[in-house]
Amino acid sequence: VTLHLNPISSVHIHQKPLVFLLNSPLPLVWKLKTERLAPGIQRFFFVSLGSVVQFERGNFSLSAETEEKLFPEKNEQLLQWAQKEYGAVTSFTELKISRNIYIKVGE
Repeated sequence: VTLHLNPISSVHIHQKPLVFLLNSPLPLVWKLKTERLAPGIQRFFFVSLGSVVQFERGNFSLSAETEEKLFPEKNEQLLQWAQKEYGAVTSFTELKISRNIYIKVGE
C-alpha cells in the first residue's frame, strides 16, 4: 500500500512532528511518498506486527522512526488506545481494500 503524505493547501511546507498508526490484519509493506514535508522533523510510524515501512530515496528516513506494535483488534478499541497514548487523534481512516492512501497533514 502506498501512503501519500502532503500538507494541506494553506501550508507550504509541513514542519511539525507526526505520528501514524498503520494497522492491518495481514502484514503489509507501506510505501511512503511525501511532498513538501520538511526534512529533519521527527515522524513516527507504528505498524502492525510483520509490516514494514519503505521510504523514498532522500533523507526523510533519517528523522523517521518505525516500530512494530500489537494493536487492539477492533477500530473503536484502537481509537481509544491512540487517544489515551497520544492525547488526541486528528484523523482516523478505515479502508477495506486500497493500493493508495492520500493524507493531507496540517493544522
